[in-house]
Amino acid sequence: MEDGAADQRDPESRAGQRQKDSALLDTAIERFRGRLEHLDRKSADPLADPGLLAASTAEAITDMCTAAESFEKAARQDTALIKAAQVAFREKTQALFAKSYFMNRARIWPQGYPGDYLTLEGVYQNSARSKNIGLYLDRYFLSTTLAVAVRARRDKLFELLTSELQNRKEPRILDIACGPCHEVVELAPTIKKSNARITCLDFDSDALTFSENRIAQAGYSSGQIAFRKYNAIKMISEERNEKEFGLQDVIYSVGFFDYLSDDMLARLLRALHHLLNPGGCLVASFKDSRRYRTFDYHWLVNWDAFLQRTEEDMWTLFGKADIPAEKITTARDGSGVILFFKALR
Repeated sequence: MEDGAADQRDPESRAGQRQKDSALLDTAIERFRGRLEHLDRKSADPLADPGLLAASTAEAITDMCTAAESFEKAARQDTALIKAAQVAFREKTQALFAKSYFMNRARIWPQGYPGDYLTLEGVYQNSARSKNIGLYLDRYFLSTTLAVAVRARRDKLFELLTSELQNRKEPRILDIACGPCHEVVELAPTIKKSNARITCLDFDSDALTFSENRIAQAGYSSGQIAFRKYNAIKMISEERNEKEFGLQDVIYSVGFFDYLSDDMLARLLRALHHLLNPGGCLVASFKDSRRYRTFDYHWLVNWDAFLQRTEEDMWTLFGKADIPAEKITTARDGSGVILFFKALR
């Protein structure tokens, strides 16, 4: 039945179809769980073929994805129904997914938010940490489109910041939602040479402690790298920003902006752009929703808080922030999934 015709069905008919769709999904979930349980038992055998186990895990997930996408299509954008199905799916599969370090973190949010600094650090290291079925779920997680993109994003950020540091003398730099500060460690020689002063902000005290301990081993001079617990949402105030931080030469953030509503983000981008010295630049990254599937993040794990935005949506946001298009250049990371905007002051 076509969507237009389906909309004309009486409530009882629609309810009956919903029950059938839910039953089909339940059957797919039970089949999926059974396949993973079988693979969990097989993976305990030291003679089992790791390649075959990995392929079988990926195949089971792909089949589950097909069933979930069919359910979403049948639900016709009933977001409450779809969300409830996603929650039920995770509850029914948690005993298995809890065996995966990465899947479990992305489901239970041990730091209180998705994509915490330790999860990102693990994605950067790109090494499974679990055993049996958990090992293969770890490997699947690390191979997903956005996990690959996060690693490529780090490399592109390194490239962009290197270019900025090489062309500036004693720049003041602001890193918003700094997380594990991978790039600050990797850029140590260039940062030292430019005599940059970097302030790293994050709302997670544990992330700041982790990063500060890591930076201590990089040989920076005293005061060159500063860490501060700060809620970046407060940075929508231009007056407060200048008072708190002073004008900057480079402001950057990767990942954080994807979690903010359009109105909030437009206000934040405007305020950050005004915090720049003349000739300064704002570097911001965004996930391009056309280049990844949501199943891995909305069903397998509880990671749907980042907004689905297209490249056109991103340009619209910069327009709402009153940042002239002629001041903006863009570049994609190596995966093609992450789009960087660089806005000059």
